[in-house]
Order: sequence, then structure tokens, then C-alpha cells
Amino acid sequence: MTDTQDKALSAEIELLTFQVGQQEYAIDIMSVREIRGWSKATPLPHAPAFVRGVINLRGTVLTIVDLAERLGMGRTEASERNVIIVVHTGKETVGLLVDAVSDILAINKSDLQVPPEMSADNNQTFVSALMIADERMIRILALAAALPAESMEVA
Repeated sequence: MTDTQDKALSAEIELLTFQVGQQEYAIDIMSVREIRGWSKATPLPHAPAFVRGVINLRGTVLTIVDLAERLGMGRTEASERNVIIVVHTGKETVGLLVDAVSDILAINKSDLQVPPEMSADNNQTFVSALMIADERMIRILALAAALPAESMEVA
């Protein structure tokens, strides 16, 4: 292995961990723009069930995705205890409705493990990697897969 490959494998990344139901997930902190409290979203007609609607974020229309619903865990009964993680991926900015933000972890990329193959017909992969931290199994969210398709955008 070359020095460059060795450095790439041991490169540290920072992950924001959060709760969805009884499960713990994480995303790269570089995709996080802000964390804010829950505010009621304006529903959109014909939107997928996991899209709660849109909110006004300082003059910008922000789509809110109910992450529990998107991951097949049922609709979140949103309250003031819930949190919206505003994330940006390439071209779009979206709010993820989660139960709570847990922690920021700095880990080596080499600590990430490939999830087992669980292919089913038409099943999207929402977990890109797994890691164990303090005896907890943390799922690394495949952010692009969890977000609504750009063709769904109406705003």
C-alpha cells in the first residue's frame, strides 16, 4: 500500500449521530448546514408520504423529510422535542425530521464496515456503512438515497 492509500484509509471524518425511533444513525457533518427545532410544515399535494411538506427557512422553501417514514419505521408524531437537521448534498438542501441529535464523533474511515447484502426487489439501500462506538451499532445514512428525487421537487 502506498503512503497516499494508507492516509486515505486512516483519514478521520466527523459524523453527526442522531436518533430515529430506537435506532441510531449518522451522517457526515460536512453535509450538515444547521440543526433547528421542529416547526410545522405546510403539506404539499401529491407528495410522497415521507415528505412532511415545506417550511420557510429565512426566505428559502425547505422540503422536510420524515426520516422514520422514509426508512419504513412509520410516521413520526412530531412535537417540540423533535429536531430538523438541515442537510445539503450537491444541488439540494433538505430538512430531515429526527427524534434527537446525539453526538459528534471523529472516527477513522477504516472503522466503517460494509453492511451485509440485504437485497430485495426494488429495495433501496439507505445504509452505506456500519460502525460500532461504545458498544452501540451506528448506521451511516446514505444521504442521497434517503432524499426525495429531484423530479419530485415542486418549489
